[in-house]
Amino acid sequence: MPDTTHLLLFMAAGWLLNLTPGPDVLYIVSSALKSGVRAGIVAALGIVSGCFVHVFAAAFGVGALLAASATAFTVLKWVGAAYLMWMGVKLLRAKGGSSVVPAAAAVAHEPADLGRIFRQGFLTNVLNPKVALFFLAFVPQFIAPGTEDKVTAFLLLGLLFNVNSLPINFGYAWLAGWASRRVGAVQRAMHWMDRAAGVMFIGFGLKLALSDNPSR
Repeated sequence: MPDTTHLLLFMAAGWLLNLTPGPDVLYIVSSALKSGVRAGIVAALGIVSGCFVHVFAAAFGVGALLAASATAFTVLKWVGAAYLMWMGVKLLRAKGGSSVVPAAAAVAHEPADLGRIFRQGFLTNVLNPKVALFFLAFVPQFIAPGTEDKVTAFLLLGLLFNVNSLPINFGYAWLAGWASRRVGAVQRAMHWMDRAAGVMFIGFGLKLALSDNPSR
């Protein structure tokens, strides 16, 4: 496991990355705008549940790859680095979250089928292969090279990342009602979040590209 400084960095990075607009945020916000805050919270829980599927799959997959093949590690490293830097460049070029926040207007809440909202949030995340690639690229950077049980360390960090994301995701659900009346302010905030997260993604991508196999 990382030391305290790296653990705090991991948590801060997780918060910033969860603040970044994307498909998950869009689903939470749109659910809350359509059916109320409770629907947004249920959508967030569905999405986080989907993240746990990726964490378990990635943890055992990464452990097997690192243990079995240096070539597999190198391929994974360069694919992950390219993906992180691509995301960073995309965020730096983004126009400021305009795709996330719907047009300003008072929205009459429709009756919510919370089970359906949860399932759709779950599937939105589980069926997105980029989420698995993200965990493969991001989490191993915070596992100390001397850690004997890397799978357990990965699972614990994945658990922390997902639990750490809940305040942000719930916050988006609460924010949705306010955003429907103040879209301009929200989009300006998203603009700077995109830039900060973009720089962070590029930095993580470069760090990953220059890293050695931690299993050695």
